[in-house]
Amino acid sequence: MDNEVDRAHEVGGSVSGALAEATEHQHGARAALAAALRAPSHAYLFSGPRGAGKSAAARAFAAELVAAGAPDPEGARRRALADPPAHPDVTWVAPIGTQHLVEEIRRRVIAASAYRPFEGSRRVFVVAAADAMAEESQNALLKTLEEPPPFAHLILVSSQPAGLLETVRSRCQPVRFVAPPAEAVAAALAAAGAGASDAERAAASRLARGDRDRALALLRPPGTDLRAAATALVSAARTRDLSAAPWLDLLELAERAGAEAADELRARLARAEDPEPRRGSAREAEEAVRRVSRRARTEALDLGLALVCAWLRDMAAVACGAPDLALNVDRARELAAAAEGLDARAPRRAAEVAMDVRRRLTVNVGEELALEALSFRLETLLAPA
Repeated sequence: MDNEVDRAHEVGGSVSGALAEATEHQHGARAALAAALRAPSHAYLFSGPRGAGKSAAARAFAAELVAAGAPDPEGARRRALADPPAHPDVTWVAPIGTQHLVEEIRRRVIAASAYRPFEGSRRVFVVAAADAMAEESQNALLKTLEEPPPFAHLILVSSQPAGLLETVRSRCQPVRFVAPPAEAVAAALAAAGAGASDAERAAASRLARGDRDRALALLRPPGTDLRAAATALVSAARTRDLSAAPWLDLLELAERAGAEAADELRARLARAEDPEPRRGSAREAEEAVRRVSRRARTEALDLGLALVCAWLRDMAAVACGAPDLALNVDRARELAAAAEGLDARAPRRAAEVAMDVRRRLTVNVGEELALEALSFRLETLLAPA
């Protein structure tokens, strides 16, 4: 496989260290991209779970595409790898809120792809979180995907490719990514100086299912607070002491995450303020802030429930006599105490109930009522007779 990368280096322009690094644990994706550099297609779909390195690989692949045939390949590569890209022939389009605006897709991708490259022989357009395109945006992009100019290359990046129309997916060359092993994520966290111990890093890596960014978030607030709140909720249900309404802590942390995301986006928009704002831009900006806030709140609450499910799963593993299967490896003593005298079927069933609530909260469900009901159901399932 490494030979394929070397051959791509020789034939299609060098495979940079950035591309090799981004695909370190992605042998299938690395082979596919090495082959693609020899004969680039007009459109690609980089798909796989969060944290698999799709965005880094897309950035590095785009850099290789524009470097090939450029007057200064190293300079072109370096500018294309910047975040945001500093190369005029690399366009990176990300949703400001929960969805891409169709006007942005039309202006920055569809219309722009008709113009010849500024410097080299290629232009590259990366659509991050492509599944966040509404159906109108995807339909608008179809013609460009079907009949792009010969110098234009499109890369769609998606963690949920099922959210893309089949007509869009079928017009792209698939490049699939998998979640990196927990050990690799833990090693990256250690290299970054994150976490106080190997056990904490191992737990964060296992809980994040290969998502390095999520693992890092679990090692600092509000991730650490969410872990504590999730464990406290299950503990309160286990001891029949729900008088303090522990589910409200999860809701409060989710509200805080939403507010912080809103403040951050407002600050970003203020720094990039257009001196000649378009009509309706203020209204659109505030709508984007509301969408970002809602998404951050929903994601924090979803993570909190995922941590509840993980703790219940670990209780079942310990009750079955298999503590080595636990995800929360840094809290072995707490798990042993929580699972003591417990029939493994009880936390297993409780985890199923929590997962069902987690799924239902993706639609318009009363969050506080749902979490309160979940807490009392857990009490029934987990409390000693």
